[in-house]
Amino acid sequence: MTSGGRIGFDNEKYLNEQTTAILERVSRFNQKLYLEFGGKILYDYHAARVLPGFDPNVKMRLLQKLKDKIDVILCIHAGAIERKKIRADFGITYDVDALKTIDDFREWGLDVSAVVITRYQNQTSAKVFRNKLEMRGIKVYLHYPTEGYPTDIDLIVSDRGYGANEYIRTTKPIVVVTGPGPGSGKLATCLCNLYHEYNRGIKAGYAKFETFPIWDLPVDHMVNLAYEAATVDLDDSVLIDKYHLKAYNVKTVNYSRDIEAFFLLKRILEKITGGESMYQSPTDMGVNRASSGIVNEDIIREASFQEIIRRYFRCRVEYAMGLVEKDAVDRIKALMKKAGAKPEDRRVVCPARDAAKEAEKKGKGNNGVFSGAALELSDGTIITGKNSPLLQASSSLILNAAKHLAGLPDRMYLLPEAIIDSVMHLKHDILEGKMVNLDVDETLIVLGISALSNPAAKMALENMKLLRDCEVHLTHIPTPGDEAGWRKLKVNLTCDPEYMGKTLFAGEWSFTG
Repeated sequence: MTSGGRIGFDNEKYLNEQTTAILERVSRFNQKLYLEFGGKILYDYHAARVLPGFDPNVKMRLLQKLKDKIDVILCIHAGAIERKKIRADFGITYDVDALKTIDDFREWGLDVSAVVITRYQNQTSAKVFRNKLEMRGIKVYLHYPTEGYPTDIDLIVSDRGYGANEYIRTTKPIVVVTGPGPGSGKLATCLCNLYHEYNRGIKAGYAKFETFPIWDLPVDHMVNLAYEAATVDLDDSVLIDKYHLKAYNVKTVNYSRDIEAFFLLKRILEKITGGESMYQSPTDMGVNRASSGIVNEDIIREASFQEIIRRYFRCRVEYAMGLVEKDAVDRIKALMKKAGAKPEDRRVVCPARDAAKEAEKKGKGNNGVFSGAALELSDGTIITGKNSPLLQASSSLILNAAKHLAGLPDRMYLLPEAIIDSVMHLKHDILEGKMVNLDVDETLIVLGISALSNPAAKMALENMKLLRDCEVHLTHIPTPGDEAGWRKLKVNLTCDPEYMGKTLFAGEWSFTG
């Protein structure tokens, strides 16, 4: 593992500082604050990887502390529903993620007050999604493309602009506005409702809850470079906030998109409120105390360095799958150079490739494909696996790692041959599948069955939880079954941009990183 289990971030310190900062911001406005959440409220695994010690759900813990003061609005872009846009860390579409988010909020004791479908233009899939929510008793609002945006301020801030969208009724002093990912329409939703609030005599305010980029760290700090790498497909960059520098003579950083939009946003806010904005810069708008939680700079830098390499591999794979343009690959290569990173600086890369070479040398593999996989355990031990006619490389790796953790002999067989044969018969002869060797998902199921009668298999199974957060690299893009299994195990997975055969059918291949 990247940080060797060491902690570089103090959750409690951050939680206290961020809570205080939000309450201070609320106090600046008389009646209500619209708080746009940049990034993920729940399951922020990027933050957890670059800030070892960061609780992926710490932001939800913060909201729990303030739950009596909070209404929640969830935004989703109609185009994202139509395109079936994927949330990479879960491998699910944005509309499904919206449903999951509502369920997750409920589990934490918070309700989503409303769902807003933004930039709605009668998309069929958006209509279906709306009906699905309303049938379950969830209030849904439709917001349309704003007339006059972005140049005609008078039209934007009028009954034909923001006023054309329905007012979202809330009752609490803090309105949390969130969404599945970038481009969900969170800012526009905040501004629309601000317009309606002022028309009703309610002097509400706006702020943005942020984690990255960390405004009081240098532009080229490894944490901020890692954030650029994570959003390389958006063609944004971390820059000096020129507005903050001019207003206060203090160097801070912000995202290029927010800096570019600030002048327009400031004018819109001033038009809505009828007075001068208290914000002189995008940094002013943000509420971000992430740096207060950093307790070990070296650990943070190394973890962020490794995240840049992970993002490099992911971008290369997405390009191979036709999901991003070559420009994104060029940008991630430039970031790698800036960070002084090479792909081989990820410790599991070379062992995985060596395993594939060894498979070819020994005549193993499957149908002329020689695949390798490597995993780094929490103590730094590297375990490898190779593909065969019975097991995919990932499956072999998992069994080898489980045997190592359980102290079992390497040559011990954990899966009964009869069950493997039966599964392969099912895949090949009955389901007419092309890939019959066991993937990770299937291997875990067979191991679970074997554990009923085999004490060694039971020991191996019990050690699977120790694989969480381990680093894994594959020499080939994982099949859907491999990917699903690895996701359940919650490892940090990368792979080389190579397919395990010449099959073109996309259903055979998937990678969401």
